[in-house]
Amino acid sequence: MAIILVTGGAGYIGSHTCKALSRAGHLPVTYDNLSQGTPQAVRWGPLEIGDVRDEQRLDAIFRQYRPQAVMHFSASTDAGASMKEPATFYSNNVVATVVVLDTMRKHGISSGILSSSCAVYGNAASLPVEETTAPAPLNCYGTTKLMAEQAFQDFGQAYGLHWVALRYFNAAGADKDGELGERHDNATQAVPRAIRAALGLGPPFCIFGTDYMTRDGSAIRDYVHVEDIADAHVRTIDYLLAGGASTVINLGSGKGISVLELIASVEESTGRKVPTHNGPRRAGDPEALYASTERAHRLLGWQPRHTNIDDITASTTRWILRGS
Repeated sequence: MAIILVTGGAGYIGSHTCKALSRAGHLPVTYDNLSQGTPQAVRWGPLEIGDVRDEQRLDAIFRQYRPQAVMHFSASTDAGASMKEPATFYSNNVVATVVVLDTMRKHGISSGILSSSCAVYGNAASLPVEETTAPAPLNCYGTTKLMAEQAFQDFGQAYGLHWVALRYFNAAGADKDGELGERHDNATQAVPRAIRAALGLGPPFCIFGTDYMTRDGSAIRDYVHVEDIADAHVRTIDYLLAGGASTVINLGSGKGISVLELIASVEESTGRKVPTHNGPRRAGDPEALYASTERAHRLLGWQPRHTNIDDITASTTRWILRGS
């Protein structure tokens, strides 16, 4: 059993990963300030409350638990908000990452996973996007994630850190056991927003941009189930602890789904019409983005099990109905 410190482990993806780690025989120790997560989501290991920028508090947690590795989820993630509040994103995504890395260095921890994002790619020149694609972020969120990746790389070169940056595409879905899902009052992603609109639990769903050069004019994204992301993290920690080389890895379904296709799936899962209205394109939004997952399969033996968008919308619908 490895002890894994999980920053942001009370959040959406972090909590699913803690559950997967526990089932794989590891002990996840969640470190979270609960600004986006909930204590109810921490069931598979201890919860320590604190901010990742608090060097003294973080140092005490490292001394108490002596983790073998770190998974760094803690971050601000709303790409749209990042264009309006860059100071918050640089503080939470860059400064905090350096504090975590430096604490790892002081305690001799040589394995770390960074929760990164497809936002580092921007408008990719070719699809599906491979890890060799040159990063060109279009928003502050993507820029700060790329800077966090660079920090991991620099600490690796200077101090011998073995690391993997997992570049998620659009995380969605909910735990099949009904124990975990995205916080209802904190849902900023397209899938829960569309479902809540259909169920009358939220405002009409805004389609940001209807004039893209895509098959139906709406933006195209790659939706990957959160349980598949959690599984990839377990495989990645095993890969690193076995001496795997540092790298970046895409996590996606490998399929591009348009916003209008997503709405159709939500209407199927809820049995209700999604009320919508059209809006302008958002600054920093790429036209189309979906992943090549060949590297994840080759290095980790990973491939997504939930490749149908209907599986994702159905599990999210069940979660929202359970909590409504």
